[in-house]
Amino acid sequence: MKTRIAGALALSAFATLAQAQSNITLYGDIDEYIGYIHSSNGSHITGLNDGAILRSRLGVRGSEALREGYAVNYTLEMGINADTGAGADSARQFDRQSWVGMATPAGELRIGRQNTEIFFTGGAIDYTERTTFGSVINTFGIPSRYDNDISYKSPRIKGLALTLHYALAENGGATRGNHPIYQAALDYENGPWRIGYAGLQASPNDVTATVHEKVNYHHLYANYKYSAGTIYLAFARSNNSTANANGRNAATILSNISAPNNYFAGTDPNALRYYNLWQISADYRLTPALRVGALYGVMNDTSGGDAGARGANLGAYYAMSKRTTLYSFLSYLHNEANAGFRFSSSAGPSANLAGDAINGRSLTGLQAGILHRF
Repeated sequence: MKTRIAGALALSAFATLAQAQSNITLYGDIDEYIGYIHSSNGSHITGLNDGAILRSRLGVRGSEALREGYAVNYTLEMGINADTGAGADSARQFDRQSWVGMATPAGELRIGRQNTEIFFTGGAIDYTERTTFGSVINTFGIPSRYDNDISYKSPRIKGLALTLHYALAENGGATRGNHPIYQAALDYENGPWRIGYAGLQASPNDVTATVHEKVNYHHLYANYKYSAGTIYLAFARSNNSTANANGRNAATILSNISAPNNYFAGTDPNALRYYNLWQISADYRLTPALRVGALYGVMNDTSGGDAGARGANLGAYYAMSKRTTLYSFLSYLHNEANAGFRFSSSAGPSANLAGDAINGRSLTGLQAGILHRF
């Protein structure tokens, strides 16, 4: 009840502010799809899920110009499970973003809960826009956002921009042994080319750690825009994969969304297992409204533990208007004998397979949905 009341008050405040001041924007999207997943062991599941391409959300952003070249900017954004109407995170009102920043001629400084640069550059990884059901790199898992984050974004100079993040490890004042999360990114754009790097590193808690390996996630990408579409090449390397009750690779060592408190205990031996992720994809615009694409990717377990996977995807987007898109994806994922990856979207499917249905199995998935932006 308290969450519903808080949500209603926030919506009312957003609407009032947006009407009162022209520099405030109320925005969001609703992304709903029917998904079917079949396992090689015969299991299957069908469900109505949220967020194939973009997690359904509601947000407010705005700015105040101070003087020429200077402004205060801010964003508050909450995720929504549109299939049920519930909030995406019961522990947070604004679980996706909550930051304020100062823009200057020398760049922008932001403080608060922010998206990672790995997440932000997800649109450069493959044709699926960012984090979609059939993306192999997304299936591995992408660090998405962290609390208590301080970031700096440089101006783009001759096509090159630098971004740095420092997310403090906080735990109700009991921070002994905890470490911050560091991020860095370089992005270069010139004509049809976009090339870049984004990476993250976090250290285990000094007090509890028995496995002292740091958690890393690094990715490189290169795009080339041709007359009717874009070709995408991507590589990522990470050790941020572990098991839980759902499967052998169904969890992360360092949370992708900042819980708990930007740090990890350092007790998981899976931190010693690194994966190299390779992916190639391309799209092609058949008509001004219809775009099709395909991708192929590999997760290579460099420890030799036979815990890798490979997958492929075909997809289509049909723009009914500037705001509304129909889409469909056909995806395939093959887990090696000791792997247990499963499909994931921008939001993890609420109807998904687990356990024996994914460990060492091959999965086929089909989605059809609608995305409306406002």
